[in-house]
Amino acid sequence: MFKQLTEAQLDPILSLSIAYREDARAEKMDLGIGVYRNSQGETPIMQAVQQAQQKVVETQTTKAYVGLAGNETFNQAMMDLLLTDTSAHQRAAGVQTPGASGALRMLADLMRLAQPETTVWISDPSYVNHKPVMEAAGLKVKFYPYFDRVTKQVNREAMLAALAKAGPKDVVLLHGCCHNPTGADIAFEDWQAITALANKNGFMPFVDIAYQGFGDGLEQDAAGLKYMADHTEEMVVATSCSKNFGLYRERTGAAIVISDSLKEAQKAKGRILNLARSTYTMPPDHGAALVATILTDDALTATWREELSQMQARLVSLRAGLTQAVRAQGTDAFNFIDQHKGMFSVTGLSPEQIARLRDEFAIYAVGDGRINIAGLREQQLDYLAHALVTVSQ
Repeated sequence: MFKQLTEAQLDPILSLSIAYREDARAEKMDLGIGVYRNSQGETPIMQAVQQAQQKVVETQTTKAYVGLAGNETFNQAMMDLLLTDTSAHQRAAGVQTPGASGALRMLADLMRLAQPETTVWISDPSYVNHKPVMEAAGLKVKFYPYFDRVTKQVNREAMLAALAKAGPKDVVLLHGCCHNPTGADIAFEDWQAITALANKNGFMPFVDIAYQGFGDGLEQDAAGLKYMADHTEEMVVATSCSKNFGLYRERTGAAIVISDSLKEAQKAKGRILNLARSTYTMPPDHGAALVATILTDDALTATWREELSQMQARLVSLRAGLTQAVRAQGTDAFNFIDQHKGMFSVTGLSPEQIARLRDEFAIYAVGDGRINIAGLREQQLDYLAHALVTVSQ
């Protein structure tokens, strides 16, 4: 049977990590995979997570199954985090999933079940997993213009003109904040405009929010999503705890369905549970137990918020520092990095220039020009600035 298979295509991001590990050069730099690293180049366990973990170890009495929906305290906490002070808060239902990718797939399967001819509109460019997950669920995919490769900002006019053509059988996938891979976010006014289009034309918004707290702050990063949820009858959300809780390997996410009534949202949740039963059945417990412990404990929540705020401030500082270091090289060609938000920026470098970064400077970045700002250490800024300017000339 398996001899009929062709070789698998290597993941463009994960394969970078392998090449990086095998590189013996002392100055090597991994700006590929999307993880946050501190000034020592480590991805630490957050203090709030460590304290919650100790609490879970001391109080958890069983490893029995938690159920198809996962940890319901976690599910409610995630909805609280995203939807508090909106009308949607009272007409939403959540399901714990194996990471945000699990949420993407469960929601895609739900849409396929509800409306098989659904087309999902995805930003150009978008998170590398969006298209394959939607297509694996049997949905059609269409791209809408998003990133202006000259200005390195959102092409608002082209985006809104394209989305004006989306209709009742369409779903528009939006990044909640900290757009991956570009770092260029839509403004609050764009959220308002897209919401108006959704209500006028009948398409459903689908928000993937994987970096809440890494852009402008927890509340600010969810402002557009909250507005949209408050002003539309139907919407779905995929959310992740990988970045803002540092729970990468714990695969902790949630799928949220917002409908015109809690009854309808709960009906959709029931169908997600049916779909989950035929795939992974139940999500892993540990990460969700940690998040639930943190978000139901005032002291742990305060600790977590402070740690997340410090990480966000450091990302802003790294962006400013890199921009200044490039300017010191005599060019303002990379000023846009300071205007982007979150972990990533698309540099505009060609695949050939990215290859030069790797070969000449031991700097590993994705072939589409994306670099992970959150993977930088302060002492590397001048070296990276020099490399960027050298390969771009």
